Amino acid sequence: MSALGFAIRARRLMSRRPGRLLDITVDHGIARGLLPSLEDAASLIARIVVTAPDAITLQKGIAEKCFLPHAGQVPLILKCSSYSPFHRDFDAMTATVAEAAALGADAAAMGVIIGGARQSEALTLLGGFVREARQCGLPTVAHIYPRGELIPEHEHYQTEQVRYAARVGAELGVDFIKTHYTGSAESFAKVVEASPALVLAAGGVSADDGPAFLRQARAVMDAGAAGLACGRFVWTYRDMPRLMRALKHIIHDDCSAESAIALLGEEA
Repeated sequence: MSALGFAIRARRLMSRRPGRLLDITVDHGIARGLLPSLEDAASLIARIVVTAPDAITLQKGIAEKCFLPHAGQVPLILKCSSYSPFHRDFDAMTATVAEAAALGADAAAMGVIIGGARQSEALTLLGGFVREARQCGLPTVAHIYPRGELIPEHEHYQTEQVRYAARVGAELGVDFIKTHYTGSAESFAKVVEASPALVLAAGGVSADDGPAFLRQARAVMDAGAAGLACGRFVWTYRDMPRLMRALKHIIHDDCSAESAIALLGEEA
């Protein structure tokens, strides 16, 4: 493993505070289609970069065509796989670790669906992915969720299922685990304690409004997580710069939810 390369990239990802990360994901086009705000990828990426997240996650084609004007301003995480509306239970590989390194990425990410008939295949891919990334000095991120067809839908956010998914990623050597938030600081703390890898909560669209989203972010940090890897809620929010300031205040400054909501300038 290139220990120096790994250390340089990891420190760039967590330059504001060691062990903390706010990653904004824009890898939804293959997985979920053209959601609102995704149509003009170049414009969306420019708006995100201005808010200075710790990292941005992109697929290779969008990175190549839209990220060049922002090179060096925000660390890039290259997403190297995706599921789709037509194969929701398995991530197809869309890029290699070598492509991530060639594009200047500071980390390589792969999606893994736990609890599906193809879980063994997914874990074989993840193991090889981590091995290749280590050889290149690249940190790895697993977007790993217990939502395969063998797990009932009502259990997708269940603590035991989520902590198993997080532990699977850690067992295979992943550096950052992105997974479902389980609904409370107490339950998510069980996910964090089961994973020696740094845990990031996925944002999703579970919060109803800005203040609720910030309270959820505070609970994630109270659980001992490293931060958030979120997309849709952030880049469809009516005032993304204010929301990002408030999120960074929580993740990097350990402020209260109330203090962050005051920055947002909305009624709690």
